[in-house]
Amino acid sequence: MQTILLIIHVIVALTLIGLILVQHGKGADAGAAFGSGASASVFGSQGSANFLTRVTGILATVFFILSLALAFIAGQNTKKTSVVDQLVPETQIEAPVVPAKKSAEDVPVILEKPAESDKPAVPE
Repeated sequence: MQTILLIIHVIVALTLIGLILVQHGKGADAGAAFGSGASASVFGSQGSANFLTRVTGILATVFFILSLALAFIAGQNTKKTSVVDQLVPETQIEAPVVPAKKSAEDVPVILEKPAESDKPAVPE
């Protein structure tokens, strides 16, 4: 139901935009007085002003009614739950056990002193 209303809503909105763009502005009537050809239109000497104005008003009313209906339907479908409640707990990974203290046997001991020739030469 909501999808059908949404599709109708988009179609009405696009049609409404098209009708508004097709209509003439207030300044277009001044040009018609000097023979711009508005009297030879399909809709008669008055032009399409009354027809397009009525259709635009009807489509605007349908648009607002559909907007309210979609808002009402969207408000009914909400569930009051927390995002934290929807999280799935992850499995716990155990870390490897590391001994807290090292014994004296684990520490390496240097038995020999480096020879004097192993030291880098220091320029004087």
